[in-house]
Order: sequence, then structure tokens, then C-alpha cells
Amino acid sequence: MTSPEATVTEGTPEQVRLAITGMTCASCSARIERKLGKVPGIDSATVNLATEKAFVSFSAPVTVAQIVAEVEKTGYGASVIGAAPAPASPAAPAPGMPSGELPGAGVLLDKLRSRHAAGQQPAGPSGPGHGDHKAAGPHGGGAQGAGAHGGGGAPSAVASSEDHLEHTPAQDVIKPRLVVAAALTVPVFLLAMVLPTFAASPWLQFLLATPVVFWCAWPFHRAAAVNARHLASTMDTLVSIGVLAAWGYSVVELIAGGPHLYFEVAAVVTTFLLTGRFLEARAKDSGKDALRSLLDLGAKDVAVLRIDPQSRITSESRIPVAQLVVGDQFIVRPGEKVATDGVVLDGSSAVDASLVTGESTPVDVSPGDDVMGGSINTTGRLVVEARKVGADTMLAGIQRLVETAQTGKADVQRLADRVSAVFVPVVLVIALVTFIAWLATGHDLGQAIAVAVTVLIIACPCALGLATPTALLVGTGRGAQLGTLIKGPQVLEDTRRVDTVVLDKTGTVTTGQLRLRSIAVRGRLSKVAALTAAAAVEQGSEHPIARAVVAGAQEAKLTLPRIRDFTTNPGEGATARIKDTEVVVGKAALFDRVDPELLKHAAANAGTTVFVGWDGEAQAALTVEDTVRESSRAAIARLRELGLTPYLLTGDSAANARSVAEQVGIAADHVRADVLPADKHRVVTELQGAGRVVAMVGDGVNDAAALAQADLGLAMGSGTDVAMDSADIVLVRADLDAVADAIALSRQTLRIIKQNLAWAFGYNTAAIPLAAFGLLNPMIAGATMALSSVLVVSNSLRLKRFGR
Repeated sequence: MTSPEATVTEGTPEQVRLAITGMTCASCSARIERKLGKVPGIDSATVNLATEKAFVSFSAPVTVAQIVAEVEKTGYGASVIGAAPAPASPAAPAPGMPSGELPGAGVLLDKLRSRHAAGQQPAGPSGPGHGDHKAAGPHGGGAQGAGAHGGGGAPSAVASSEDHLEHTPAQDVIKPRLVVAAALTVPVFLLAMVLPTFAASPWLQFLLATPVVFWCAWPFHRAAAVNARHLASTMDTLVSIGVLAAWGYSVVELIAGGPHLYFEVAAVVTTFLLTGRFLEARAKDSGKDALRSLLDLGAKDVAVLRIDPQSRITSESRIPVAQLVVGDQFIVRPGEKVATDGVVLDGSSAVDASLVTGESTPVDVSPGDDVMGGSINTTGRLVVEARKVGADTMLAGIQRLVETAQTGKADVQRLADRVSAVFVPVVLVIALVTFIAWLATGHDLGQAIAVAVTVLIIACPCALGLATPTALLVGTGRGAQLGTLIKGPQVLEDTRRVDTVVLDKTGTVTTGQLRLRSIAVRGRLSKVAALTAAAAVEQGSEHPIARAVVAGAQEAKLTLPRIRDFTTNPGEGATARIKDTEVVVGKAALFDRVDPELLKHAAANAGTTVFVGWDGEAQAALTVEDTVRESSRAAIARLRELGLTPYLLTGDSAANARSVAEQVGIAADHVRADVLPADKHRVVTELQGAGRVVAMVGDGVNDAAALAQADLGLAMGSGTDVAMDSADIVLVRADLDAVADAIALSRQTLRIIKQNLAWAFGYNTAAIPLAAFGLLNPMIAGATMALSSVLVVSNSLRLKRFGR
């Protein structure tokens, strides 16, 4: 990992990944990109608001320290994501062997290694103290609360990816302010609207609203102040000024004995906008859970075989996976995870790699076969030699793909943030011009202040703050009733543009569970007799194919005979005696003779075929296959009605994939089979490169990178945490029809948000001139602002009727 002091050779491209603190809206990320883009030597800079990360490509003479300093000069905090290499362990590799250090700033670090290195990070460019990532991490300093800017003085740091993932979530920082604001705003509102004539009402409103205005809204004030120091403005600027203006005007009126108090305006605006920020923070924090889940997926320790150099006796010892090096031999017992990518030296078993590869059927392995880290050993004991460790493993590659896809994903900027760059300064200028104009035309100071404050109050973006969160709350609530979880407002705009949907097969279009599909017999043997014999033998095995055969017999309500002398041949099959006959179930290689018709049946049917027979001759062939969900065909037809072209993507064989595609109505030329995890990501990228806007539906770890890369990721709730964390929408019910519900609901929610924003901006545009010309007073301004909020909320509530 490049340290902040590092430089690179002239002309050599280098890359660095930064954790950015203090961003509150899309204009923040755009400002950082613009500033970095103007630095000679920086080739490109991508800043992602959702993940709070920046990815910068640069070349000499630029240093990482200069990049961090440029971000801090812009008014934000920055820290390098990476770590110092861990010291050599007792299991350190021999000279020339890879150390397992993960190259580049963007590579996800191994958990134990990064934790060990956390206390040995090099100091930043400004001297001691700059290694403290906790102080400068996301939501540290000014990033707390609603994400106020950390200021130019925020320390830089070199921090591990794990440190970046384990910071206090923004939603946990905002929540206390939101709870206090809501608790105090309700009585303020009731006093102002229900009991305005109560003698103590004005002073009670003052006492209750003041903590809301100054403590609960502090993140907005701090962000506005930091922006002001850098001659910039965002929605935080207008929020801060509007809230303070409403409160300050009310205090003056209270002291002077005036009747016009707007404490409830200041309190309500603060509460609603904190609600919006809380929802944003929750969506952003949930996106980082994908990397946390990937860190936890692999094995934590491993049983390694060591040879004593003196006695030459082999012993077994458990060590952390981080200490494994290429060439180590380790043991994998039944039920354990394979610690890293390697090759089997001894033993035979069936390995379930579905979490990593998406393969629906466990793969039989024996000496000489490759196994993948993160896969699960189901039956026999294996001795494996490590061939790849650390950053070189397949699981680490998936981790990198997820992080790269998330960082490079285009930030969907909210309309309110885009317009605020013009709207905020225009409102401030109008208020100032109004104040000066009223003074210049002979009006007294009190009138001029009242009119200017009216402009600020009427412009205070209460309806803007409600436009997105209220529609999102109602839409996501209705979605939860329909089994659809929408993670945030940025998801909605993606659904509008999607024209292609890529469906993972296993666990999405299919159930992910093997079932007996067909039986073929030779001669006069009945299918019932063949299934009875096969299931009797297989009831002694724990192999998934065996369980599918036994389940088929149970479904047919067959009575299975007792067996004896059961033996298993891992990777081949099993044998047992039924009465006095030895019955064999397994691969064709176990038999001396296999009828060509049985072989033809096996080749013609998708799925996995096992043979059953005796006396050296196969008597029947049984095929098991992953079953298609009953609702899949109708759901795919509905997706076409929504204007989406379906593709089927799977790690299974081409025969299995074609069979499933035919059953659900997907065109053969839209099927992608034998696809590895990295290739799934590539297929999505290729479709995007062809001009398509892609939605990806999946449920496994192997789908996580593709879900993150897709313009819209949808994860089946029955799948893994990593897939759900990488997706934009989670489908709680295990039903492909939920995909169509999710897209239709998201599009409708987006339409409601657009309508809300149009009303909010239209209201401000029309009302500000009226206020500037003195045609409104603060009372009318407060009333019309409340009306605009009611209209926005009422429009959002229409989403409750979706799907009814």
C-alpha cells in the first residue's frame, strides 16, 4: 500500500482509495471531483457519496499526501484506505514466496492481518496524531450528525479497510438528535396550533424549540459554517439560515410582545430534515455491510500439518488463516470450510461451493482436484495443499470486485441537491436585496427585517426536505407488505431506466434444492423397483444427490427394505446388500456394463444422473435436478410487460441452464452458462457496454459483485447476507414475481418524489417574489409553508394504495 509520503516513478500510473468525511449532498462529491481534477498529474477522480470513498488515479510527481491535502483544502476530511504489512509470523513464507500482503489501496485486507497492522500505521504528512483514523474516519469530527464537513483541519490517516468498515454508523450518530427533536417538536407544534392563547405558550415554545434549533440542528449549522469558509453553499446553508431566521425573528417578537411567533416552523423543519438525513445514512451504511459479510465468510483458523525437522514426525496444529502460506498442507474435516484455494492431496469428498460459485450440486473431489476457499466440505476428510493465499484467492477476488463496483458506481444525485447550487445563493441574494430595497424606499428597519425574514421563511425548504423521505417511507412501507425492501432514494431513479434483467438461476429462478426428475429402466424392471433399490442404498449416505433420491422415494410413499454392509466410495457412489444381492448406486464407471439407452437418457436430460444396478450391470438411471419455482414463468412474462429483456446467468452446465430457460420462457440466446463469479461481473459489464441498463437478480456470494456492478441490484431474501448487502433492493419473499413488484413500486415511488419536488420548487418560485414585494407576512408565510408540506405528505400517502 502506498503511504502518504510515497511518490511514484515518472509516468507510472498509480491508484489510491480514500475514505472521505463530511459529505452531505451530491454537490459535495462533485466539488471534490472538480478540485482533484484540476491538480496536474491526477488522471481521474471518482467520489462516491453513498460509500464515502474516492478512487484516484495519478502519476508522478503527485504524491498521496498532496491528494489528501487537496481534499482537506476543499473542506473535507480524507484518509487512505490500506495498511502496513503485517510482521512475519511463525508460518512466514520462504524467500520468494508471496507474503499475502494485499496490493493496492483498493484491496480488501484480511481481518486478522489488518487488525494486527492497525497499531503500526505510518504517520500522515502533518506529523504525529495523523495515524488516528478513528478521529478522521467517516462521521468523525464534523462528519457526525448529518454529516457536516470536517473542515480543512481534519487529520489524514492510513487506515485499514476494516477500520473504515467498523466506524460508528451515521444513523447511530443522527438518531439521538432526531429522537430529541421529535420529542420536543410535538409539544411546540401543539402549543402553536392548538393553544396559541395560553398565557405561557410563547415562553414554553421558546424553551422547547431552542434545544431543537441549536443542538438537534447543529450538524446543519456546522456544515453551513464550513461551506461559508470555503465560499460555497449547499442545502445545509439554506436549512441553517431558514431555521435560525424563524427562531431569531420569533425571539425578537417574543421580547417585543409581538403576536407572530414561528418557533414551530424552526422545530418542524429541523425534525423533518433530520428524518431525511437518517434515512440517507441508513441506506449508505447498509451498503458497507457487503464487505463486512465477505470478511466473515472465510474460515477463521485452520488445522495445518507440520513436520518436526528432528524426529520427522507429522503433527497437527491450528493457526489463524492469515498465517497460511503457499505450500502449507492443511486438513478439512466434514462440515468445515476450506481455508484457502488449493489442491487435494489425500481423501475424497463432496464439496459444496454454492456460496462461492453458485453451483447447485456439490462437486465430488479426490486427490489432484482443485478446491476453493470458502467452500464447505460435506462428507470425507481432506488433506489440501495451499496454492493461493491472501489477495490471490477466489474469495479475495470477489471481495475486490464488490468494492470496486461499489466505488465506481455512478452517484445518483437528488434533484434537490443539484438545484441547490443555484437555488441557495439566489435566495440569499433575494433576501439581501429585499432588505436593502425596503430600507432605500423609506421603510423603517423593522419593516425591512420583517420582509427579508419572510423571504427566508418562505424559502426554507421544508417541502423539499419532505419530498423524498415521506414518499420513501410510504413506498418502502408498502413494499415491505409486498415483500420488497428498497434501500434508498438513489435506487428509484435506477428502476426507471432499466431495460434488461439478468437472473441468476440457482436460488432465484430455481429453488436451489435437488429433486428427483426422471427414472429410466432397462428390460422388465419397473421404475418403482429401481427407485426402491436406489433409495434403500442411498439412505445410508448424506450426499445431497442421495438425499434427493431418498426424498423421491418418500414422496412416492415407498417402503424401503433394510440394508447391510453399506460402504461409500466418495466421488463415485455407494454399495449395500439388500437381502443377498449387492446393489450399487453411483457413476457409470462403477459398472461393467451400462445399457446404451440408459447412457442416452442421461445425456438427454439436464441435471445429474446416477445409475443403480447389481451383478456388474446398470439396471436403471435416475436423474436429479434443481427445481424451477412455480411462479418463475409467469413472473418473467410480467417482467417483459414492464419492458425488460430477461437473461439467465448461472455457474451450472449448459444443459441444465437450457432446460431451466426452456421451462420459464427465456430465449436460448439469452442464456449464459458455466459462468464463474468474475465472469458474472463481466457479463453485466458487457451488457452495460452495449448500451443496456441492467438489473441483476441473485442470491449467492458469487452474485455479490454482479449485484454491485449492475445499475440495479435485487437480492432474493432467501440468499446470503453478502448478496443482500450488495443489492439495492432485497426481495423478502422467495418468489421471482417480487422482482416485478419491486420495479413497478420503485418507479411509482420515483414519480411521486418527482411530483413532490416539482411542487416544492414551484411553491418557492412563486412565493418568494410575493414575499419580496411585501405581499406576504411571516404568518402567511408560515401557513403556506405548512400547506405545502401537507400537500407533499398527502401526495406521498397515495403509495399506500399500490397493488390494490
